[in-house]
Amino acid sequence: MKNLILVILAFPLIVGAQSFVDKTNAIQVDYTKDVSATTLPVISWETPRIESSFSTEKSIMLRARVKSSVELEEVKLRITFGGKTVEKNIEIPPLQNSFNFEQKLNLREGSNIVEILAKNKKGGIVTSERSILHGEDDIISSIDANRKDYALVIATDEYDYWGDLNNPINDAKTIGSILEEKYGFEVDMMINPSVEELNDKVYDYNSKVYNPQDQLMIFVAGHGYFDETLEEGYVVASNSLKNDKGKTTYLSHNLLRVRLDNIKCEHILLVMDVCFGGTIDPRMARLRGNALEREDAQYLVKKLTKRTRKFLTSGSKEYVPDGTPGKHSPFAEKFILALREIGGGEGRILSTTELIPYFMRLPTEPRFGSFGTDEPNSDFVFVAK
Repeated sequence: MKNLILVILAFPLIVGAQSFVDKTNAIQVDYTKDVSATTLPVISWETPRIESSFSTEKSIMLRARVKSSVELEEVKLRITFGGKTVEKNIEIPPLQNSFNFEQKLNLREGSNIVEILAKNKKGGIVTSERSILHGEDDIISSIDANRKDYALVIATDEYDYWGDLNNPINDAKTIGSILEEKYGFEVDMMINPSVEELNDKVYDYNSKVYNPQDQLMIFVAGHGYFDETLEEGYVVASNSLKNDKGKTTYLSHNLLRVRLDNIKCEHILLVMDVCFGGTIDPRMARLRGNALEREDAQYLVKKLTKRTRKFLTSGSKEYVPDGTPGKHSPFAEKFILALREIGGGEGRILSTTELIPYFMRLPTEPRFGSFGTDEPNSDFVFVAK
């Protein structure tokens, strides 16, 4: 057994705001001392964000924050591979009980377990662990066993205060059926939801636990709105008020971006067939007025080991057509065609790269891009059964 190679870097304080998402997952308390929940240390991870992840890179940068309301006694980093553990004490900055640190870790083939332990002088001990699977063969062997695709499909035809639409529910049901039957998605359908139901549903997806290669697609069809004064786009819910200056009865694109980015699924695609959908990209909101050659498993490893936050909208900062009653909207029609034509036969995989050309001749200006913590060269893929 080869020795674990661990490259130790200095642990400087990192200045500036960062988005730490996952906190502690194990607590120990010395009951001989006065310990309360408010005095326990807190460990928050930036990378890896989720408890179990895959990486094809030879090394990763561990980034985390340790915080305590009382003086810290010790902080340790433990790396375990093949039953062997390497432990290092992390230097606690003087006069600071809250600090960020980062550490480069050279990965070995197989499972790499990383654990942080923080203990304060009141006897509270908190540990937080991350598992990183490295090696293409190991990752390939786990794809079919662990990977699952989810689709949250939201469609609104009927509105209390806005004009009703013809096709969103029909579009959504057709797309949901294809995703379920052809690509094996677990489809969650929301029909004519209120803004309260939308917020509750997004919260539920933030509470779910996902495997490293799981994917989540969110499809939204219905009315969209853009407020020129606030310079912000909105999803219109079934109970959104027309005269609502504060837009409290709408789901704002800013809030939607943040909450979707915080979902603990590594691969997310947001598809919006709504007016002004392109303003999900804040740069747009600020404005005034051939198939790939690949072997399926290797391609999936390449794409599904990178964090994905993509969006696809039916238009930019503009109104988009609903379509003829009883049919599909122009955007949904192209999306359905792409899902049906690609994926299956010799090519099981439909990537967003292959999806985009279907929308290029629409009279509107569909937009494709990334949001939040999207990684370079990432992609969302539809894998036919």
